Amino acid sequence: MSSMNRPFLLKPAAKDYLWGGSRLNDDFGKAIPLSPLAETWECSTHPDGQSMVTETGEPLGTLLSHCPGYLGSHALRLAGGKAELPILIKLIDAKQDLSIQVHPDDDYALEHENSRGKTEMWYILAAKRNAELIYGFRQELSREQLARVLDEKRVESVLNHVPVRQNDVFFVEAGIVHAIGAGVLLAEIQESSNVTYRLYDYERTDKAGRKRNLHIQKALDVAKLTASVSPRQPMRVLKYRNGCAEELLGRCKYFQVGRILLNTEIQRNFAEYQTDGNSFHVLLCIEGCGVLFGEHVMIPFFKGDCIFVPAESIPLKLHGKAQLLNISC
Repeated sequence: MSSMNRPFLLKPAAKDYLWGGSRLNDDFGKAIPLSPLAETWECSTHPDGQSMVTETGEPLGTLLSHCPGYLGSHALRLAGGKAELPILIKLIDAKQDLSIQVHPDDDYALEHENSRGKTEMWYILAAKRNAELIYGFRQELSREQLARVLDEKRVESVLNHVPVRQNDVFFVEAGIVHAIGAGVLLAEIQESSNVTYRLYDYERTDKAGRKRNLHIQKALDVAKLTASVSPRQPMRVLKYRNGCAEELLGRCKYFQVGRILLNTEIQRNFAEYQTDGNSFHVLLCIEGCGVLFGEHVMIPFFKGDCIFVPAESIPLKLHGKAQLLNISC
């Protein structure tokens, strides 16, 4: 183990998509001069938006190119041996409905976009009353039927609407037609991809009065047209250890996501934390505050902060009262 495998804070890239709001600044203290502020790419080496290492100001991808071992053996395999993150972690504030969209799987994306596909998971941080998301179709459709309702601008009538509440988890495989509804604030964990095929965007226009592009033919190629069962919340089991409780939120071949409920208010109490050689971890603070510390490192963190912990890290300790998403490959 290298004594240099110490954690560090990240600064996100930011996006001002037209459907965004202000909660990432208001509730998470991002202090980013964008309005609207739709997304922050908290941990990313994607060329469309790289995170930066807070202390040095260098792109995360540059650091990983010098220190590929930070990724870990499994994450490196997922990245095809490249020193880049195979996943991307976002915070998303949907003040308005997002477009009706779908993402391709890896094979289609590689052939048509020279990219990874996009399977993703959502953890709901907050949701207004009666908020919902779209998850697939109410009934099985043919390609021709879907094309027809899109052409007639009736696609909303065949979509499956799902109510959402704070602390819900949704797994969205590539090929599932979906959308985040207005009033939802969430964390998204996904493959490192920015390939989205829009089917419908409510005839909206941007600040310049232009409609956003649709991608009907590619969307028809990749969309799963079977009826979708509304996803049920998985059973989650809290496991307690000194200073915290942990639960698994979701796992697939691309990533694993857990939640840490840290509570070490008793003086000098702490929770031990360390990564192995398999994968880096990312700690995303979604509530409260605390400190992560170890040999020659001390990182205070607050709601909205994102910490990269290299694979095979030095022994670390967590102290404070906070909730953190614990993400790895």
